[in-house]
Amino acid sequence: MPLHGRRGETNGADLIRLHPEQLQVERRCTITHEVVHVERGHRSGCAPAVERSVRAETARRLISLPALLDALAWTQDWHEAADHLWVTVEVLRDRIDALTPGERAALVERYERVEPGA
Repeated sequence: MPLHGRRGETNGADLIRLHPEQLQVERRCTITHEVVHVERGHRSGCAPAVERSVRAETARRLISLPALLDALAWTQDWHEAADHLWVTVEVLRDRIDALTPGERAALVERYERVEPGA
């Protein structure tokens, strides 16, 4: 059964299917994403808000705040940072988008320490 452009899918209980042409990093991200769906009991066709929530949780699980701070301290290139963190650029962007106010403050503080006067 084809996935029709999707990277993965789950029945929400006991099955996760992956698109066979993914790179290892893509499989890592897709499996984590689908596991979050399974944990939440999502069967199929989630609303956009639910999908955003799953993407945010996936990103949090795959990128710890210390790892994110470390990566962004030495590069501002999305692809380089994602490669270092062993995630896709999409997951890295989801992590940045889902920062809590406290995490955002830590990121700003770390950036200001690395780039004095910026």
